Amino acid sequence: MAITRDQIHSSLSSVALPDGGDLVSRDMVRALTVEGGTVSFVIEAPSPDAAGKMEPLRRAAEDAVRSLPGVDKVTVILTAHGPSAKKPAGDAPNLRVGGHPKPQAGPMAIPGVARVIAVASGKGGVGKSTVSSNLAVALAAAGRRVGLLDADILGPSQALMMGITEKPTSSDGKNLDPVSGHGVKVMSVGMIVDPDQAVVWRGPMLMGTLQQFAFQVNWGDLDVLIVDLPPGTGDVQLTLAQKVEMTGALVVSTPQDVALLDAHKAIDMFGKVNVPILGLIENMSSYICPQCGHEAHLFGHGGVAEEARRVGAPLLAQLPLSLDVRLAGDAGVPVALTEGAVGEAYRALATDLVARGIA
Repeated sequence: MAITRDQIHSSLSSVALPDGGDLVSRDMVRALTVEGGTVSFVIEAPSPDAAGKMEPLRRAAEDAVRSLPGVDKVTVILTAHGPSAKKPAGDAPNLRVGGHPKPQAGPMAIPGVARVIAVASGKGGVGKSTVSSNLAVALAAAGRRVGLLDADILGPSQALMMGITEKPTSSDGKNLDPVSGHGVKVMSVGMIVDPDQAVVWRGPMLMGTLQQFAFQVNWGDLDVLIVDLPPGTGDVQLTLAQKVEMTGALVVSTPQDVALLDAHKAIDMFGKVNVPILGLIENMSSYICPQCGHEAHLFGHGGVAEEARRVGAPLLAQLPLSLDVRLAGDAGVPVALTEGAVGEAYRALATDLVARGIA
């Protein structure tokens, strides 16, 4: 029988630390891989000083895993998270992003958060993150208490689109404090990592970060938390459905056939994990020439409305394609805060969601 990750974690939980706890409960196991009977992982010490004293612990961990049936070879590397220097007040000394997910019995409510709404798409490039940020600020302008969780961890954009340059700190030394922008509480890995460097993480690190952003952030009392998901139907989407009690999902698509094909897959995925589809949003629905006023349907017409009818979900909005959307997003001032047709469309969407009891 093949060795499982759960068996390895169970074995490592027996390796006690001198100052209390064990390797698993102290979240020191990183980059665990299992390939047949070969197991490798990293033990990450809190500092180089601590790592220098942990060679016996590394050997104990190696022996514990090697003793498991089906394990032929074990490689354990000892490393350190960073220098053993005292951190300034306000930092969270034991918090870092990119850890593996923690065991959880099932979906849980986020304390203080009344509704959790995922904004999803089957493919990239349909404006899902733009819809997320603009819907969040439109709801806040309508008087709702709103949070925005950027779950597109490998391609975070909400810090830029919300005009946030601050890094999150911690007021209690345990949880991260979100940063406010335009009346919305925001958390994004883009506020933490160097913006010039790629986030190169495997699935478990994405899953752990999403779990941390849900349950180790001081969201406070919110009427609604908007979760901007990455495109597709992978680890992050499944983790959200399995870890967080969700109100439902909004699916964003352009009218283009190739976008609708993937949007349908996203809808099917949410059905498989019992997350209700609250409605569909057609983005880039039409383009109105600013010179002559002619309306053109550059990506087709009517496709999202037909998909909404087919799956029995409401078509909540048809948002126009506009240069103002791009300019506003790049400037960090969502277009929903401006006058004009696009801003009004987002405000109408927010009003409708509140009236339906969704947000």
